[in-house]
Amino acid sequence: MRVLVIGSGAREHALCVALHDDPAVTALACAPGNAGTAAIAETHPVAAAEPADVASLATAWRADLVVVGPEVPLVAGVADAVRDAGIACFGPSAQAAQIEGSKAFAKHVMTAAGVPTARAWPVGGQAELHTALDEVAELNAPGSPYVVKDDGLAAGKGVVVTTDRAAAEAHGLAVLADGHSVLVEEYLDGPEVSLFAVTDGTTVLPLVPAQDHKRRDDGDGGPNTGGMGAYAPLDWAPAGLVDEVLATVLQPTVDEMARRGEPFSGLLYAGLALTSRGTRVVEFNARFGDPETEVVLPLLRTPLAGLLLAAATGTLADHPPLEWSPGAAVTVVVAAPGYPELPRTGSPITGADGEGVLHAGTRLAADGSVHSAGGRVLAVTAVGTDLADARRIAYERVAGVGLADAHWRTDIGLAAQEGRITV
Repeated sequence: MRVLVIGSGAREHALCVALHDDPAVTALACAPGNAGTAAIAETHPVAAAEPADVASLATAWRADLVVVGPEVPLVAGVADAVRDAGIACFGPSAQAAQIEGSKAFAKHVMTAAGVPTARAWPVGGQAELHTALDEVAELNAPGSPYVVKDDGLAAGKGVVVTTDRAAAEAHGLAVLADGHSVLVEEYLDGPEVSLFAVTDGTTVLPLVPAQDHKRRDDGDGGPNTGGMGAYAPLDWAPAGLVDEVLATVLQPTVDEMARRGEPFSGLLYAGLALTSRGTRVVEFNARFGDPETEVVLPLLRTPLAGLLLAAATGTLADHPPLEWSPGAAVTVVVAAPGYPELPRTGSPITGADGEGVLHAGTRLAADGSVHSAGGRVLAVTAVGTDLADARRIAYERVAGVGLADAHWRTDIGLAAQEGRITV
């Protein structure tokens, strides 16, 4: 099978590693890729968010399967163009990808499907913003944060969660000033969980749950980011959580999308909060999450290419049950100085070819050296016999990486390791 992966981050590097190890894959390419994917896959320049360009590349390269990593190409209709070219594609249509592209659309789907989620107030102007903040303040428990979101795509950084009313209002006004709509939401207490599910629009196969660390600094301090690290599985999660979410969230959502004539095929990612009132959906994503992919895929024993092809061709019901490795996986994001506001790029990196080092924002210089090219530069990953072992190995590998003034969290998975997460 010839597999073409679209994207250039650590998620795509993790996908390429899993596909490279799959004996069914006879040729592997990543477009546009990065310095890490270039070591295991062909690299091809492409404008990833241009449907015609991606479809042309897939046709010229004779791809049997295209796997679209990022959300922007999906919302732009890349999967539609690839399928129109007669090539199997893992990823939802532009219509179905609106479940991530518009948070208001996702709320409508959840309401119709009976999926438990936070109450939300769509906001299109300043007066509505004031009213929504007043209403959510009355609904939330005293002292609860305000949750203000950009309704569109924001690379995981479009949400502000703060107890400061002025900061919440300022974020909402800034989003409105950019021409976007705003969503003000009820605050959901409790730990958050990321649960991926592979689906062909009918059958849904959930993967193992993971937990992301969104805040930049130790102790969940600093601004929201695209993710500073993750771990899996979640030994503290309630027994039966995956089955519960499959029955109350994932399958009803897939069924509702099909009922609307907008079937969702690909990777449905449910961001969940395990609240004092039960499990609630924080948001949906329409693709593999980053950095959770970097810890979920290393634990998957089932060959990846066949699984993704079954989803892309509507044959997931015939796919064998998924098999998982024991132990745990941890990934630690090494970020550029100034991330997420003004990351410094162009710095040389040493140790970028180390074991478990996945490239997020890197490029190859003319002399073959690796330089930083983004805010999140590397995702350093390890699998261990348990969470403590995986954390130890991951941080040993982080110590082997050299990037001037780099920043990373030292507490990825630590609260879980120490038994400090309760539901």
